[in-house]
Amino acid sequence: MKKYWNNWGNLVLGLWILASPWIFQLGNADSAVVWNLYLVGTAVAALAATALIAFQAWEEWANVALGAWLFISPWALGFSTSTVLMWNVVIDGAIIVILAGLAITPSQGTAKQA
Repeated sequence: MKKYWNNWGNLVLGLWILASPWIFQLGNADSAVVWNLYLVGTAVAALAATALIAFQAWEEWANVALGAWLFISPWALGFSTSTVLMWNVVIDGAIIVILAGLAITPSQGTAKQA
């Protein structure tokens, strides 16, 4: 059972996203935005924690999809005018995609020695 440091990063990012509504005081914000952060943060953290226990490539692919969704969600859900929140999810989404992608490569044998 190989454990990837990338999953620890995604676990922390998932918890950060989950806590974002409280951190950014979004109590009166659009409920779709808040629920998006709750659901995606929970899913990213749960998938990363599961990957730490028993790595499967599908967990990383799911985090790639969730990270991509986070990246586009400010425009899809209409909160791109909230600069701090928009940059928070765009940067978090990009990092999640990168970390999950790094974990996928060795598991699928695409990293070859020269």
